[in-house]
Amino acid sequence: MTIAVIGTGYVGLVSGTCFAEMGFGVTCIDKDQTKISRLKKAQIPIYEPGLKELVKKNMSAGRLSFNDNLNKGVKGAKTIFIAVGTPTNENDGSADLSYVFAAAKEIAEHIENDSVVVIKSTVPLGTCRQVKAIIAKANPGLKFHIVSNPEFLREGRAVKDFLQPDRVIIGVDSEKAREAMQRLYQSMLNDNIPVIFTDLETSELTKYAANAFLATKIAFINEMADLCEKSGANIDDIAHGMGLDPRIGKDYLKTGPGFGGSCFPKDTLALRKIAFDLSAESEIVESVIVANDKRKLGLAEKIIKANGGVKGKTIALLGLTFKADTDDIRASAALTIIPELLKNGAKVKAYDPQGMSNARKLLSGNIEWCGDIYAALENADSAVIITEWREFAEMDLAKVKSLLKKPLLLDLRNLFNPGDAKKAGLNYLSLGRKAVYSDVRNQISEVRKKSHI
Repeated sequence: MTIAVIGTGYVGLVSGTCFAEMGFGVTCIDKDQTKISRLKKAQIPIYEPGLKELVKKNMSAGRLSFNDNLNKGVKGAKTIFIAVGTPTNENDGSADLSYVFAAAKEIAEHIENDSVVVIKSTVPLGTCRQVKAIIAKANPGLKFHIVSNPEFLREGRAVKDFLQPDRVIIGVDSEKAREAMQRLYQSMLNDNIPVIFTDLETSELTKYAANAFLATKIAFINEMADLCEKSGANIDDIAHGMGLDPRIGKDYLKTGPGFGGSCFPKDTLALRKIAFDLSAESEIVESVIVANDKRKLGLAEKIIKANGGVKGKTIALLGLTFKADTDDIRASAALTIIPELLKNGAKVKAYDPQGMSNARKLLSGNIEWCGDIYAALENADSAVIITEWREFAEMDLAKVKSLLKKPLLLDLRNLFNPGDAKKAGLNYLSLGRKAVYSDVRNQISEVRKKSHI
């Protein structure tokens, strides 16, 4: 089976490369000639562990190629994936489908009869049927099939997630489409990986439902961390106790600066818009969006308060990406926190192992871009950890103290044991592990009295 993948962004490049690794012949297609030229030299435009090695391996094996000519790229391919971007429409939060629809119209002129067109991009309910109508209108005599096959790739673990998925969701509109997708994923069926066939709309909505639920878990545990700080409870123990319940699970119960990246912010906004358009309630999703936005602003205020104000002070900020093992800074907490610090008169010394280039494009002002951790820490009034990169977790705390003007470390990822930080002489503040108020017991007592407990 020969596969064509339209779009060489995050989803398209990972998907195309991994299909080649599974043994298929794959052509990845993009109009960006510069990007295609670089990809032909195995120059990867994103940071994703293991991806570059697989690209090189499968190009050498003759299974993976890149083309900026759609007509040549889809020639001979019976399965065509549309994996273009669906960015957020800033006006209403909906998914912008213009790239999807443009790709559909263009491939209609070049694909063969009995081709299977697979929507890999994250798209709202009804998009697959709209794509089908666009192709049918552009090429009335064409016989083809439409499929929804959403991706569930985590940045930083995308290669493993594709090749060893928890499940594969496939929405089909014909038996021939089902048979084609069974052949495509036969190796996973052989490995007893759940491959779930359903209708187009259910497949489309499953992606949004999954991401919105995970975003809800993150927002919830962050809310519990705030409660811990006011009660003297320990969020790490609470998350551990919750996670041992198989009905809840341990994943996505790690407190931090809120969710970001290319999926959760975009997909929660899109799901809210889908619900609005269908006159369905979306109160939980709405509250998650609001809570996440407040979380980032609240942590900026926490940093300012811990420093006794930041006017004229230098803050070392470690981590710009929304999480570790990616260069993606989209919707990162850093994009909220840094402007707030600058607005309040601070100077920022910033460092990230992979996100510096992308951050420079979106952030400006009194920022010093540093080449390593210790350059960022040197002579700063305090340090803030935003992203959970391993090299931050492996910092020498004694050296951290020696470089800072004041021994203040705010850890927004709870990477360190508070006892170890204290031994190193640091004033260490983390999330949900230390009471904010001095007389916690009296406050709990007052709450109980008011509640008649």
